[in-house]
Amino acid sequence: MENPAYQRHIRSFVLRQGHLTQAQQRAMDEGMPKWGIDYQNAILDLDQAFGRSAPKILEIGFGMGTATAEIAAGNPDKDYLAVEVHSPGVGNLLKLIDEQNLTNLRIIRHDAVEVIDHMLADASLDGIHIFFPDPWHKKRHNKRRLIQSPLIAKLVKKLKPGGYLHAATDWEDYALQIMEVFSAEHELENTAEAYAPRPDYRPLTKFEARGIRLGHGVWDVIFRRKATS
Repeated sequence: MENPAYQRHIRSFVLRQGHLTQAQQRAMDEGMPKWGIDYQNAILDLDQAFGRSAPKILEIGFGMGTATAEIAAGNPDKDYLAVEVHSPGVGNLLKLIDEQNLTNLRIIRHDAVEVIDHMLADASLDGIHIFFPDPWHKKRHNKRRLIQSPLIAKLVKKLKPGGYLHAATDWEDYALQIMEVFSAEHELENTAEAYAPRPDYRPLTKFEARGIRLGHGVWDVIFRRKATS
């Protein structure tokens, strides 16, 4: 049995509910019954949840969901399970799903660590996205960062052999930590010599484009689960 204190330590979020606009609240009320999946302490049948058999990608923490919707729209042959607790973000993504008529996107509004532990079968995912997680840039807060060895060990088990784990950050210090943590996992191998070029499926956000124009860096780290352990 896992230590409850450890479970609290690696929660995938800081609870910030924020204010829902009327449009976001309406999207929550109308969209969650259609595209939301309730948290449950039981393995989720992903093919049943999406109504088809297709590659399944998990996204942990999607913010306001703009990039998530763009990824899903640009890759209709893949299914995306997006996990987030921030209400305005969930409402906004549900609004985008409705506006763009996206059929390959589902949302779980819950802590991603508990979803990983209790709802996802081993070797059930073709990919995992963790884009721009909270950097906790003050050194004394680094221990609160999401991407640490215990979580990555959990995620690797959920990937199929050959499945990928993709993290992106605009904090160089966090990029170094991510590279170190991924490299230390013996079941993972880097898909690049070091940092990977931004793949076509990850859209360039307005915030990211502005940062690049100002000379800020963005680092993509993409590893794959080895075909044989």
